[in-house]
Amino acid sequence: MFLMTRSAKKKQQQAMQMRNQMQPGTGVRTIGGMYATVKEVGDDTVLLEVAPGVHAVYAKNAIGAVLDDDEYNRIVHGDTGSGDGADDLPAVPDDASSLVAGDGTDSTDGAAKPDLTKKAEADDAPEDGKTDGKAEGKADGGTDAK
Repeated sequence: MFLMTRSAKKKQQQAMQMRNQMQPGTGVRTIGGMYATVKEVGDDTVLLEVAPGVHAVYAKNAIGAVLDDDEYNRIVHGDTGSGDGADDLPAVPDDASSLVAGDGTDSTDGAAKPDLTKKAEADDAPEDGKTDGKAEGKADGGTDAK
């Protein structure tokens, strides 16, 4: 029992030290998962800029993590840093048209793709000319009863 309370107190102290590291300009993640930049730090509250020109006041206890500048920029702005490994990423086209062949053939073996469009009504009629007991022009379930 003593060890459990001691580890809980240690975690609380670490969280308090982390929150005390906050300074204006620091990137943070709230416990709700929102990323923001610290603008002002008060006794119990923090003013966060969640978007350019959009400010919100949060309790200090709502800060889940104080992030390094590199990590914050990587997550929020998509910056990969100083170019380390950036050339290894695959090139992604702006649209999907370059990913498929445009002539209706399969790009691997040249065979035509199957036509998946709806067939004409004449193609749906049975070959023997019978109508399967259905009245002409009636849909399934239709009757002549009034």
